[in-house]
Amino acid sequence: MANKDTINDLGDNHFSTSLDTPMTQDAFLLSDNEKIEKIAHHFKEIMKTLGLDLTDDSLAGTPLRVAKMYVEEVFSGLDPKNEPSTSLFDNNYSYNEMLIEKDIELYSYCEHHFVPIIGKVHVAYIPNKNVVGLSKINRYVQHFAKRPQVQERLTKQIVAKMQEALGTEDVCCVIEAKHLCVNMRGVKDSKCSTITAEYGGAFKTHEVKQEFLNHINRKNTFGIDE
Repeated sequence: MANKDTINDLGDNHFSTSLDTPMTQDAFLLSDNEKIEKIAHHFKEIMKTLGLDLTDDSLAGTPLRVAKMYVEEVFSGLDPKNEPSTSLFDNNYSYNEMLIEKDIELYSYCEHHFVPIIGKVHVAYIPNKNVVGLSKINRYVQHFAKRPQVQERLTKQIVAKMQEALGTEDVCCVIEAKHLCVNMRGVKDSKCSTITAEYGGAFKTHEVKQEFLNHINRKNTFGIDE
């Protein structure tokens, strides 16, 4: 176990330890309701420690609201039962150029400070025998985003899931996001954003990678600048 100073340094330097989200072996022994009850209790203690008056009508329900939000919404991607099913279709058109889903909205939480990460995700793949329903790409992104995250890991997890689902290495993902742990605390730089990319298979070649980047950087069909 790293010491306190090392832990603080790792968090501020946006450090990721593994491709898999770190989980304990007993992570799913409690039911969702039991987790909500336990989190509500502990969050209530945090609020009391901060000196907040939990008898006030505005604050009384906050511990339960936060607990339900954590378990049922913003961290629901931690539970494998919530992973979206894969709907594949035969590539009847023999389409073999890249397919891009761009500007997927990203809302996640930094695992170092538990504050939001907000941005856009661009995912592309080159079909072989199968194609995937477009909405599934968004759902894959949302599933992995709904857990405490590091942007580098999130980028790689999306690509790995798409490669597994489609049976092809020809998948890539680019994420541009603002980290509120940087924007609102610490260095407090409200203008900066972070870009990460993962390229697999054909997307590692200069020509294919450049075509993808040209597509995601161009104006969309509504004539709105990206």
